[in-house]
Amino acid sequence: MTAAYDDRDGKIWMDGELVDWRQANVHILTHALHYASSVFEGERCYDGKIFKGHEHSLRLIESARLLDMESPYTADEIDAAKEAVLKANGLTNAYVRAVMWRGSGPDMGVSAARNPIRMAIAVWEWGSYYGDAKWQGAKLDVAKWKRPSPETIPTAAKAAGLYMICTMSKHAAEAKGCSDALFMDWEGYVAEATGANIFFIRDGEVHTPQADRFLNGITRQTIIQMLRDNGTTVHERRIRPEELEDFQECFLTGTAAEVTPVGQIGDWHFQVGQTTRKVAEDYERLVRA
Repeated sequence: MTAAYDDRDGKIWMDGELVDWRQANVHILTHALHYASSVFEGERCYDGKIFKGHEHSLRLIESARLLDMESPYTADEIDAAKEAVLKANGLTNAYVRAVMWRGSGPDMGVSAARNPIRMAIAVWEWGSYYGDAKWQGAKLDVAKWKRPSPETIPTAAKAAGLYMICTMSKHAAEAKGCSDALFMDWEGYVAEATGANIFFIRDGEVHTPQADRFLNGITRQTIIQMLRDNGTTVHERRIRPEELEDFQECFLTGTAAEVTPVGQIGDWHFQVGQTTRKVAEDYERLVRA
């Protein structure tokens, strides 16, 4: 049985210090717990090196800024903290979770400008996010919820509050025997999965939703550049749901998901084909280079 995440041995970096895993706690009146004033990053360390770790640190700071929080640490300081906590836990292949939030303080209402901004980093071993689907092709449900308009919330931030409908949609998908769920955006175009960006392949060319209304994943950007460097045509555009029946292959990308083939979305079926397998193999070589 997997140990609960609050009951493990090891160290967590918290507000500039390494503390015992079980003691890395916050007060019940922490602002983030009540009002979702929290941002985070998910990263992977391969053979002792965090893939694009500095880019993740910069995005964490930018996400905080978009939520009106000023990071108490620079990107270089965050990089050093990640290295320290990996070393403290003796891990060279691990998942890295950095989180920044508005803590408890003199304010306990919607407005909490006087409360301190806090930060923590935890690392642990984590295998394939989708388990066997990593190789066999994930099965996705179609979420009943829509990704929100950028006019309603800062969609470019990796903000905790934006994941509420992701949790709900993933639970609903798992109850149907699926690995994940695909969101449409508020206008009805294909958007993303609950924790990963999505790509489609037709006749050797790649199509992916334009990332101007949801998080433009670092892995997504990496894959697009990798494909273009290899001479593959990549179309970043609006994709209508009815187009899905014309695509031959499909895959998801994300730090946790890495590159995961998709075999089915709702009633649409896809091959786990050679192009997708090559993208996964090329990405695996890249992150360990």
